[in-house]
Amino acid sequence: MQMELKVAIIQSSLVWENPERNREIFSNKLDSITSDVDLIVLPEMFTTAFTMDPQNIAKEEGDKTVKWMQKEAEKKNVALTGSIVFFADGHYYNRLWFVEPNGKLSHYDKRHTFTLAGEDKIYNRGEERIIIDYKGFRICPLICYDLRFPVWARNTENYDVLIYVANWPTPRINAWDALLKARAIENMAYVIGVNRTGVDNTGHNYPGHSTVIDVLGDLVVFSEEETVLYATINKKHISEAREKLKFLEDRDHFSLRG
Repeated sequence: MQMELKVAIIQSSLVWENPERNREIFSNKLDSITSDVDLIVLPEMFTTAFTMDPQNIAKEEGDKTVKWMQKEAEKKNVALTGSIVFFADGHYYNRLWFVEPNGKLSHYDKRHTFTLAGEDKIYNRGEERIIIDYKGFRICPLICYDLRFPVWARNTENYDVLIYVANWPTPRINAWDALLKARAIENMAYVIGVNRTGVDNTGHNYPGHSTVIDVLGDLVVFSEEETVLYATINKKHISEAREKLKFLEDRDHFSLRG
C-alpha cells in the first residue's frame, strides 16, 4: 500500500465560456508540472468559469473535455480531477470527473447547487456521494457550495482525503478558509480546497486561497497567487492521529434522507 499521495493543485484564472481555450491553457500548465505527482486537481467549471448559461456551450464540449482529461492523465501518468459543465440525459450538470492514468472514469454531480446564483434552476443536482479508491487512499470529491453542508461531507466511510473544487468569490472567502479547516478537523481527514483566481464576466473576483489542510487542521500549503501548489498526503499522519484521538469513534449515527 502506498503511504504517500503527492498532489498538485492548479490555481488559475479561467476564460469565460471558452472550453477550447481553457483546455489549451491547462495543457500548458500541466506540461509545466515536472515534479513526480500522483494527483492533479483543477477548479470548479475549469473549462467555462461559473456560467449560468450552459446553453452557450456546445453540448459535445463535455465529452471533449473528458477525452482531453484522459489523454493528459495518461501522458503524465497521474489522476486528474475537476468539474465541468456537462450535458447528459437531457439535463445540464455541474459534474466533477476523476480520471485515472489508465483512463478509468468516476464522476460526482454537485449535490448542493448554488441557489444564490440560480444554479438550482439550471443544473440538475446530484443525489449520490462517491468514494474513490486510488493508490491506497480513499478520496471523497465535492464541489464548492457543498462545503457549507457538513452532514454531506460527514466521514462515515473512513475516507482519507476530502476534495473541494470551487469558484469561491472574494466577499465570502473568510467562510471558505474557516469551513475547509472545520471539515478537516471534524472528519479527521486531509482537505484539499482548490479555488480559481481572476475576475469573471459577471464581475466577481476570485482570490485563490487554494490550500491543503491536514487531519489536525494545520495548513500544509496555501496561496493567493495564480500558481501550482504541491503537497504530500501522508497515510501515517492520518492513522496515528485517528489512533491517538479516536474522535471518529464517538460520532453520532444517523441516516441522510431527502
